[in-house]
Amino acid sequence: MEFAAELKLYSQLCASTVRRARFTRLGVIAMVIVFLLTPVPASAYPPRVQVFVANSGGDVTAVYDTRLGEVVASVPVGRSPVGVGVGADGNLVYVTNELSNSVSVIDARTYEVVATVPVGRHPFGVAVTPTHAYVTNFGSNTVTVIDVRTNAPVLEIPVGRFPHTPVVSPDGKRVYVTNNGAQSVTVIDTKNQKPVGTIPVGRFPAGIATSPNGDRVYVANTGSDTVTVIDGRDLDPIKSTPVGKSPMGVSVTPRGRVHVANAGSDTVTVLDRSGDPVIPGIPVAQQPEGSAASPDDSFVYVTNTAAGMMSVIDAGTGKLVATVPIGREPEGLAVTS
Repeated sequence: MEFAAELKLYSQLCASTVRRARFTRLGVIAMVIVFLLTPVPASAYPPRVQVFVANSGGDVTAVYDTRLGEVVASVPVGRSPVGVGVGADGNLVYVTNELSNSVSVIDARTYEVVATVPVGRHPFGVAVTPTHAYVTNFGSNTVTVIDVRTNAPVLEIPVGRFPHTPVVSPDGKRVYVTNNGAQSVTVIDTKNQKPVGTIPVGRFPAGIATSPNGDRVYVANTGSDTVTVIDGRDLDPIKSTPVGKSPMGVSVTPRGRVHVANAGSDTVTVLDRSGDPVIPGIPVAQQPEGSAASPDDSFVYVTNTAAGMMSVIDAGTGKLVATVPIGREPEGLAVTS
């Protein structure tokens, strides 16, 4: 609650005591003063969770404030924005512009573009560590590495054919990249910025996410209608789970539930950490593609590209609780607070 609102509330309380005895008024005023001087714990307020959504059909990134339950900004970026990544401290948001061959860097508080970074051809996804942003260049078969302090590209790393989506391991030591045209995942060591392994997965791998502790990696295979579960320690595939049609986006909640957006069946599949389904597929709006989990384990957000909507799913119950108009052809999204 803002101070001005607190002051108004306390004024109302004081006014309501006018007809009471003087000692009662003084008691109420004393309590108000004590309350004002007592720090209110942060847990008393709902967290400010923002969802940044790349609208590829509108060349803008929408900002959805979950406390207000509405879109609070629409930030112009490059042509056909598709992927979104958030900086480690939550202050900067990185958006890939597929048809501009660039990345827009957005201040998460002011909603202004503070830098535009040239990258490879047809950039698609982006993942961010405390020091670097990793951008998959679908048309160049490379990953551009951006120094987040200077917002300058510093390196291009060759990976597999048609790199689609990157994800950073929770410890920041690895970046996993799905190679959409190679049925594989490239593993990049962030210390020496070199590929250290290639993992076979299903056909046309797209979205990718890790478990909270990094011991599992989940890959959506759009062409196989499956999710491959990878052991994050020895980098071997250990399981393949059938999901809906054309799975694309993947996200994992802090409690380890995996949410898979099935673009071809208009559903979201929920898996446990081992990769087994835990509830029936959740019906959502047309063409769900992107998936992102809130850091406070409250909701999962899914973009519905053909509908121009964003589905909001309760992370605990797995129920659809809202469908929000979000812009033209929303694809990638990321959550920050």
